[in-house]
Amino acid sequence: MWILWGIAILFLTVGPIGEGQAEDALGTRPLLTIARNDLSTILPQGSRILIDPRSIEQFLDALDGTPPDWGLVYGHGHHDPAHDERLFTLNRERDAKRAGRSALTWHLAFAWAGQLSSYKPELGGFPVALGPTFIKTRWGMVRFKPEEAPSNLVAIADAVQRDRLQQQLEAGKSVEIDVVMIGKLIPEESIMYDFSHDEEGLGLIMPFVRIEQVDFVMAP
Repeated sequence: MWILWGIAILFLTVGPIGEGQAEDALGTRPLLTIARNDLSTILPQGSRILIDPRSIEQFLDALDGTPPDWGLVYGHGHHDPAHDERLFTLNRERDAKRAGRSALTWHLAFAWAGQLSSYKPELGGFPVALGPTFIKTRWGMVRFKPEEAPSNLVAIADAVQRDRLQQQLEAGKSVEIDVVMIGKLIPEESIMYDFSHDEEGLGLIMPFVRIEQVDFVMAP
């Protein structure tokens, strides 16, 4: 379910005081050891945690009511002359119908796949590789999309964590974490409906989120 895709190491570049200050504050975070079931204890009060099919389906139910008829929209596929127009119409109609619904204002928490690279003393932490996740639901495949993917990601570990994690990395082991992002839907482009490029006819739903907070989470 969790697919690391398009992975790219994003390094923190050190500049004059104040340069990129907001980005650094967002992307340099402590590495938390916590079970997914306990995520609510570290998130802003009232956050809706959308990391599994059931919670995402409930969110889409509240936002858009019912899934689209993907077969009807797809038709004969990308080579169908009316395919793009049907997809455009679907998005336009859904945008109009969801206007004013309370789910548009929810604080959402979703997760992308993260992977640590070797400890960098000059950064004081582990640079984090980041890739989107695709979650299969009865609505179709869902991929949350940040308005701007957070860059300069560095996970700060305590001394005990740091030594253990560095030993694992030096031994060639992969250290995977969840990069939990919290924010709200972008009002003017809250949801985009499309089709997967990997599986013919598979619907793809992309909620666009303006990110306010990032947390790095590792399972106990």
